Amino acid sequence: MKKTPLSLANERFTSKEKLVEAVQKLATQDLWLDRVNEVKGLARVSNAKLIRLHEILTSVKKDFGSRAKLIDAILTLEKRGKDAGYKARLEAYPLPRLVDLHGAASRRAKRAEAKAKAAPAPKKKPAAKKAKSAAAQA
Repeated sequence: MKKTPLSLANERFTSKEKLVEAVQKLATQDLWLDRVNEVKGLARVSNAKLIRLHEILTSVKKDFGSRAKLIDAILTLEKRGKDAGYKARLEAYPLPRLVDLHGAASRRAKRAEAKAKAAPAPKKKPAAKKAKSAAAQA
């Protein structure tokens, strides 16, 4: 049976307050766009969302190091490295959306690479010798 978000939070962090502290510690300017309501803060966010945020923040910090490197990885996967407008649009996206975009782009790149390897080069048709030989016989 799947554990509830409350039991996961208590198991991993012993309390919701410690989970909120862990997320706030990871949510630096390098990784996080601060869109949280200042009055309510992260303490009012559900346990499931906080656990997901913590997992995303730790994986991005481990794999890419910063939000800018994640955006650069997306741009290179989509072969749009010089597209400044697209880069500006990606910089406005929240981190979970960028992670989803990176996953989709990497799957697309792998699929295209596998398709390119699987497709053999088209065979060239031989020149029309019959027409020349028929003209030579006549």
